[in-house]
Amino acid sequence: MRILQILTYYRPHISGLTIYVERLSRGLAQAGHQVTVLTSQFDPALPLAETQEGVVIVRAPVSLRLSKGVIMPTFGFMARWLMRGHDVVHFHLPQFDGAGLALNARVQRKPSLLTYHCDLELPSGGFNRVVEPVVHGANHIAARLVDKVVAYTDDYAKHSPFLSRYMHKLCVIPPPVEVVLPSAADLSTFAEKFQLRVASCNLQPATCNLPPAPIIGMAARLATEKGVEVLVDALEIVRQTYPAARVLFAGPYKNVLGEEAYAARLQPRFAALGDRWTFTGSLKGAELSAFFASCDMTILPSLNSTESFGLVQVESMLCGTPSICSNLPGVRTSVQRTGMGQVVPIGDAAALAAAIMQMYANRSAFVRPRHEIEQFYSTAQSVQGYEQLYRELTNSGA
Repeated sequence: MRILQILTYYRPHISGLTIYVERLSRGLAQAGHQVTVLTSQFDPALPLAETQEGVVIVRAPVSLRLSKGVIMPTFGFMARWLMRGHDVVHFHLPQFDGAGLALNARVQRKPSLLTYHCDLELPSGGFNRVVEPVVHGANHIAARLVDKVVAYTDDYAKHSPFLSRYMHKLCVIPPPVEVVLPSAADLSTFAEKFQLRVASCNLQPATCNLPPAPIIGMAARLATEKGVEVLVDALEIVRQTYPAARVLFAGPYKNVLGEEAYAARLQPRFAALGDRWTFTGSLKGAELSAFFASCDMTILPSLNSTESFGLVQVESMLCGTPSICSNLPGVRTSVQRTGMGQVVPIGDAAALAAAIMQMYANRSAFVRPRHEIEQFYSTAQSVQGYEQLYRELTNSGA
């Protein structure tokens, strides 16, 4: 099957959406499908076309940036041209171009679907107040024109003002999640690099002179919707009981698109924490799995519906580390489904601190075997779900 994926940002941009589409596209290619990704050349240094792990990536040049959006004059033309050579068109929303793209698929009689990854909430400002409803409107037009709409979870779909309007054409497919367990050498190297307690205590407990304290992980972009300040507040509370408690923050934290003011606002608080707050930068492969496995728990303190699931929670669980998350539709699903973690009120630093200390004191009560997590979430399951949906659309002549 020839599958065209269309989204505004793709790798090497890091977000849950880009990781989702990368894993799905790679999995489909490995299953024998021809997969093309059409996206933006958000970084001029990126090639206009390349192939990665069997996936063809085509990038449209960017002529102008509007907040987190990009203007690409040739994007529509490239989409129309690529649609002709593909059997099914798969859009990923939110996306400013969604309406026009879906209309073109309908005109060409191409089966089409969209995956709605999250709600869009732009930073405050007069311009964004004008842009946001325009994008919402375009997304609704796209949803009316496509044949199927995909959501990560029933929980998010039922609570989403957007998705709840399209329940008659909704399919739920769990997101692709994959992580390889780290080796003992990976863990030792990571612990030494970031001067973790596990390096001096877990490996040589008789010589340990460090006070016990939780190692708290957060894997995300440094972005407003992630609620990083809630974790900062919670850490200050936790340190009243465990002065040596520290946070490892894995992910982009410098020059994150559209988040410069947010980072500047939090920088004095990070500086005040000193070595109690460590930015590891973006991690991947064995180093990322070593990060998850080295933490006592991971935190996802997101604040709003721009977070619809949290792939990092499941990645953490697959590495044996429980997760604490905000009580947001979709985000809470993996914790509730697996029992491997806790759910806390949105934006409540005191409740988050209490959950961290409770989990640290009785961590084994929150840990589940890896095979129990894998029965709910894996890239293979996501690929199978989409393959079935693609076949339904193409066989029905949608």
